[in-house]
Formats: sequence, structure tokens, C-alpha cells
Amino acid sequence: MARKLRVEYPGALYHVVNRGNYRHDVFASAGAAQAWVKVLEEAVQIYGWQCHAYVVMRNHYHLVLATPLPNLGAGMHWLQSTLATRFNRLRGERGHLFQGRYHAGLIEDQRYLGHVVDYVHLNPVRAGVVAVEQAAQFRWSSLGRFVRGPRFQGLQAGEWLACRGLEDSAEGWTRYQAHLVELAGNLAEQERLGWKGFSHGWALGSEEWCRTMAKEQAHRAAQPGLEAGAIRDLREAQWAELLRGALAAQGRSMEELAAERKGAEWKLALAEELRSQGGASWVWLSEHLHLGTPASARSLLSLRKRSAI
Repeated sequence: MARKLRVEYPGALYHVVNRGNYRHDVFASAGAAQAWVKVLEEAVQIYGWQCHAYVVMRNHYHLVLATPLPNLGAGMHWLQSTLATRFNRLRGERGHLFQGRYHAGLIEDQRYLGHVVDYVHLNPVRAGVVAVEQAAQFRWSSLGRFVRGPRFQGLQAGEWLACRGLEDSAEGWTRYQAHLVELAGNLAEQERLGWKGFSHGWALGSEEWCRTMAKEQAHRAAQPGLEAGAIRDLREAQWAELLRGALAAQGRSMEELAAERKGAEWKLALAEELRSQGGASWVWLSEHLHLGTPASARSLLSLRKRSAI
């Protein structure tokens, strides 16, 4: 089975997602959802995690956490295997509880952490399970624990709340819930924040930070068995860094790339450089260098090469 990208270091922030095997409603019952929360509480204690948000839906879960020690893999293995063992013992069944390895997206800092926490807390609202005004009433979400209690040890909100100028108090949570109501109705803001990629991207943060992380992890793209999506994310970040450097060397900008005609000689030379040095795909080149369709980009570079002979 292909492996997902796993980056671990002290203090790392993650958005973790996984689904039930064959998308079954493994958490459809109250007992099943409560069992997941119980195992999460134990994992937080055993591995010293800081849990910033969670939600358990009928067929999947979201978890936002920090790992003071680089132990995400060990902790998630314990969490999922322990839960599967308890489920199978209770039901008299055998087999996998989840569809595969969990997805874990790295988060840059507390600012981006807050955006992901919002996304997780509004998950039941987007699914139509509860109205946004009643989001804190959803039983299997950290939002209700934060607002009403009781909290388990390791469930924390102070840092990402503080980034919004809010306190971990009754007034602060009232203001936070008002923020969620406003955000739930603002689809343009959700798109601007990149919500569509929150459950898929390997890194959630600023473009510069994602490029830096990809550069640091570039050697991992060559590892056998790494998931195709993780390899693609790493390579695209590397191509973006190469493009930035090449433009800077020419004294040009991204705006010029968009404004210049697709057959401009300097753009084609740039595309050829990215192909030869970084192996940039035709799809990526056509989009980021504004060369039309991938077939058009391929044709333009082919004509350029023939004319140079």
C-alpha cells in the first residue's frame, strides 16, 4: 500500500482525518462515537499531545493536535488499533475499522491552526446535521466541550483563541460562536482560506512556508512506496520554488507571466528550463506559466525546439 507523507518534529501541528472502511458509518451509534472520544482522551495522555479540536461524524473523524514530541505515527497507530480492537471485541467481528492510513496535514502556526479548527467545528453544519447556531450542541465535537465542558486534560484552546483576540472565557466563547455563524454563511471567505484543500493537502500554511517545507523534504519524494498525492505536492512545491528563482534572475514577475502572450520566447525558455531542471509536468506548466492547455504547452515547446535546429 502506498504510504502517505509523514513529517514529524517536536511541536508539529497536524490536521488528521480518516474514514471508516468502505466509508461505512462506523460512528453511527452514540456508543461508537463515545468510544472514539474515550480512546482519543487516552492517547492524548499517553503521548503527551495537545488536542485543539476534534469532531466525530458518522463515517469519519477530524482531529487537530500538536505533538510536543515527534510521535504522531506511534500515537495514531495506538489510537486506531486500540479502537479497532475494542470495536471488534464488542461486535464479535474481525477486520479493519478504517479504510486505510490516516491523512495528516502539517499546519504552519497558530493563525492557520485557528482556520483549521473553524473548519473542523463547522463540519457538522456543512453536513446538515445541525444548524450553525446549534453547533455547540453537537455531542461529538470539541466545540461543545470548550463551551460547556467538561474538558479532558490536554484539550486546549488558549493559543488559537488568543490569535483572534479572544479569551478562554464565557464571553470569549460567545464571541467565537458568533464568528462561526458569520463564517458559515460566507462561502467566498471559505474559498479564500482554502477550505477545499484542508482535508487533502500535506501542508497548510503560507506559500513561502509550504515551499520551505517541501524543499526540506525534497529527498523524500524519491522514496519508494510514497503516496502519489504526497509526491505530487512535494514536486509542485519544488517547481514553484524553481519558478520563483528563475523569475527573480530575469527581473520578471508573476504578473508578467499572466499578462504576456503564451508564445512569448522568454516564457517558452522558462518552461523548457523548468522541464529540464525540475521535470515540471505539462499540466503544471500550462497553468502556472499561462501557456494555454497542456497540449498547447507541449506543442509550443516542440515548435521552439524544431526552429532552433
